[in-house]
Amino acid sequence: MSATSQDWKAKLTKEQYAVLRQKGTEAPFTGTLLHNEASGMYSCAACGTEIFSSEHKFDSGSGWPSFYDVKNSSKLELKDDSSMGATRTEVVCATCGSHLGHVFNDAPQTPTGQRYCINSVALNFKEKAA
Repeated sequence: MSATSQDWKAKLTKEQYAVLRQKGTEAPFTGTLLHNEASGMYSCAACGTEIFSSEHKFDSGSGWPSFYDVKNSSKLELKDDSSMGATRTEVVCATCGSHLGHVFNDAPQTPTGQRYCINSVALNFKEKAA
């Protein structure tokens, strides 16, 4: 049985619900994980699916945590998004359908050329044990 809107509202903070379930965006340069430099894994804040590794995180200067690759591409769905007047590619958690952010092909300084621009509130971080 899949979660209802009421279930998500009970589980998530108001800001998380707005981003993850209503496809909102946190203000740039405000996310708690933007400057996180610890080693570990980033997971979907809604369901806990591990998606990004700190090994692929980089400072894109965009104001949101950015990654150039994913831990496992089967954990994400990429969807066309033309909601803001330009065509972008939305990044969605394949497990629970939550909106995480967008991916752009504008990072030539990275091995993949990609920039997964992800909202901090859409992620949880678990630091790798020392």
